[in-house]
Amino acid sequence: MDQGEVRRLSSGVNQQGVRDHNERLILSMIQRHGALPGSDLARIAGLSPQTVSVILRGLEGEGFITRGDPQRGRVGKPSVPMTLAADGVFSVGLKIGRRSADLVLADFRGQVRGQLQATYRYPLPAEVFGFLRKGFATLTEAARLPARARIAGIGIAKPFEMWNWHDAVGAPAAELAVWRDIDFEAEIARFCDLPVLVENDATAACRAEHVYGRGRAFRDYAYFFVGSFVGGGVVLNHSVFDGAMGNAGAFGSLPAMRADGRACQLIDVASLYLLEADIVAEGHDPRLLWTQPQDWSAFAAPLERWIDAAGAQLARAALTVCAVIDFEAVIIDGGFPDAVRDRLVARVAQELVRLDSRGLSLPRIEAGQVGGNARALGAACGPVFSRYLLNTHGGLTVN
Repeated sequence: MDQGEVRRLSSGVNQQGVRDHNERLILSMIQRHGALPGSDLARIAGLSPQTVSVILRGLEGEGFITRGDPQRGRVGKPSVPMTLAADGVFSVGLKIGRRSADLVLADFRGQVRGQLQATYRYPLPAEVFGFLRKGFATLTEAARLPARARIAGIGIAKPFEMWNWHDAVGAPAAELAVWRDIDFEAEIARFCDLPVLVENDATAACRAEHVYGRGRAFRDYAYFFVGSFVGGGVVLNHSVFDGAMGNAGAFGSLPAMRADGRACQLIDVASLYLLEADIVAEGHDPRLLWTQPQDWSAFAAPLERWIDAAGAQLARAALTVCAVIDFEAVIIDGGFPDAVRDRLVARVAQELVRLDSRGLSLPRIEAGQVGGNARALGAACGPVFSRYLLNTHGGLTVN
């Protein structure tokens, strides 16, 4: 950007744009708050009852919303709450992970209608896209969708710079390097003409928590997702903030320090791959970490060590991010059993109050609610947000 260049503000909105904005606003309010009658929607949105009535009729006619049972007990006619039609919109989400890929088909209410998983030593494009192609056909056929046109698109949740994983996943650098030049849209266009949205996997997880989980209770918060590699996301003004490069909330890259005093990044001291390595060193089968349903009772000692170490590091990271933005909460979730998540959250909260927080307001440390499926479900949520819901930061688009 030249020193003399001035960034333009967002463009004005014409009459069609205002209508689209209001439709997205109404759908977003119903999605966030649940079933609401038109009178409540008009009051909360600051729109006239007549405007909301017209919008609701149009959305109902298009099959996006449906009527609930009339609510009696008030003066006048019974109010009729409107809710999202589960079959109104569908979307597909693919999470590309270190050892596995997860594929979900979700409906407009965020319910998973079908899910598949593929495991591998490390992710390679041929295997991942082959799984997506076959899995897409399997899930959409089994779900008996009312119409293919109801599928908003395919969301892809992938780690940032996958080609730099080779040391951590034990893969030849040359094999993972092929991801550097992969065109996701072109690969998927070989078998599907749906819109495609590609985003950071931790940002996708943050979106799932924001839409379906604990995130609905807060306006501004930081989100940490602890998977094979720890990552994060940022929510500002009730909306996920992607950043100029789509990598906002890259908390895994925060500076950290090892027990021996050497400098490193948070990813090196708070990720689950460290627990996996400790489990292997003790002679346990690491596949138990990822087997569903998850039962981690077989390796209590390594788990206790990992929770102590990762909890202390996450507490420092939480305080660090609050020095940049005055977050009211820090939400922590990950690919582990609920009981493990709760122990980790308690450890972070315990450590946070011991740190030097001069000049800062300590955030609430909260447990996420979506869990290990957050990245795949968040990926599926992306195309729905892009086409039908309101994103105050306006950076989410599909190609």
